[in-house]
Amino acid sequence: MDFQNRAGSKPGAGALMSQSESNVARRERLRKLALETIDIKNDPYFMRNHLGSYECKLCLTLHNNEGSYLAHTQGKKHQTNLARRLALEANDSEASGHHAPAASRSQAVPKIKKNTVKIGRPGYKVTKIRDPRTKQFGLLFEVTYPEVTEETMPRHRFMSAYEQHVEPPNRQYQYLLFAADPYETVAFKVQSRDIDMRQGRFWSHWDMDTRTFTLQFFFRNPTRSYGAPQEIAGHATGANAVVPAGYPAQDMGSYYNPPV
Repeated sequence: MDFQNRAGSKPGAGALMSQSESNVARRERLRKLALETIDIKNDPYFMRNHLGSYECKLCLTLHNNEGSYLAHTQGKKHQTNLARRLALEANDSEASGHHAPAASRSQAVPKIKKNTVKIGRPGYKVTKIRDPRTKQFGLLFEVTYPEVTEETMPRHRFMSAYEQHVEPPNRQYQYLLFAADPYETVAFKVQSRDIDMRQGRFWSHWDMDTRTFTLQFFFRNPTRSYGAPQEIAGHATGANAVVPAGYPAQDMGSYYNPPV
């Protein structure tokens, strides 16, 4: 039978390719094109999972090899999702009043964690307080950061005893963490009671002149006596840092530790 005069065939090529063969050839062409235009090592959406296969974090697709992933990046689904992501980032930057440069809009760049050399623990002062009207017991924390920059804003958060892996979890206590670069994160161990978050009961203030971060809170009306908090020094960075155990407890009515 003569196949040379059929539509789409070339002289001497034989019969037309089947649909599956055409798809294989198309994917191979897309893979070669992607290898010339994409650096897969710098692709923020490329991820290798624990099973040895590859995933696209943008489209949530699974691929058996790098060639399959590169062919996927040239497909309609990936290009559509990439255009949506860029449009969303552009709208967010316009809403916040910041205009990202064209280079950052054309290619997403993963965030790099900043490594900061720590200079020691900040000075602190903790005072036990009591409201004479409501009889609520509370604590006033004053943490001094004399070497922070003007752009740095100290952070704080409460951490459950089950979030840390240094001490055995004790449901009767929680941790109040303070963090500001370039100082080490410090944590105070307080009783795990409900905090009164109403206006005037819980407040914080950052004084740029004295570089002092102040936080005051009250527990809800107590039904029993309360112990003093225990200060622990941390070595990790960030507000989620967990501090080492074994730091001696101190009885605190009102005491002060000068900055190091």
